[in-house]
Amino acid sequence: MTGNDDTRYIVDKRILPVVLLKTVEAKELLKKGEANTVHEAVEMVGMSRSAYYKYKDYIFPLYEINQGRIITIHLLLSHHKGVLSKVLNEIAKSKANILTINQSIPTHGVANVTMAIEIKEMTIKVHELLSRLEELDGVNEISLLAKE
Repeated sequence: MTGNDDTRYIVDKRILPVVLLKTVEAKELLKKGEANTVHEAVEMVGMSRSAYYKYKDYIFPLYEINQGRIITIHLLLSHHKGVLSKVLNEIAKSKANILTINQSIPTHGVANVTMAIEIKEMTIKVHELLSRLEELDGVNEISLLAKE
């Protein structure tokens, strides 16, 4: 292989060396704010800082492949005060960034809403966000239209 080979592999975590799994754990602790420094994170998972720095840029959960990308979702919302606001607040809590919102004029008590959302900084998985949105009162339907 050449030094410029950027081939990616999907590997079952059960066969990964412990140091790689600990690297992922440390990164998650930092991302979630459960550790404030790399030193704290590596101590919490029981690994050396040098090993962390050696592997941190080369291992990550599969869902992070989509980080920095955009999803487009469609929602069917009840025409009640505050429904869209609850949806926007839930998206904001996940640290996603809304790029566009298109909403139809409500007819028969419902409005169609389409949103493009940047998920680069999102702290949860896409399916978790969709589940949280679907559980909100007034969200009648939700679907993922595109994942770029």
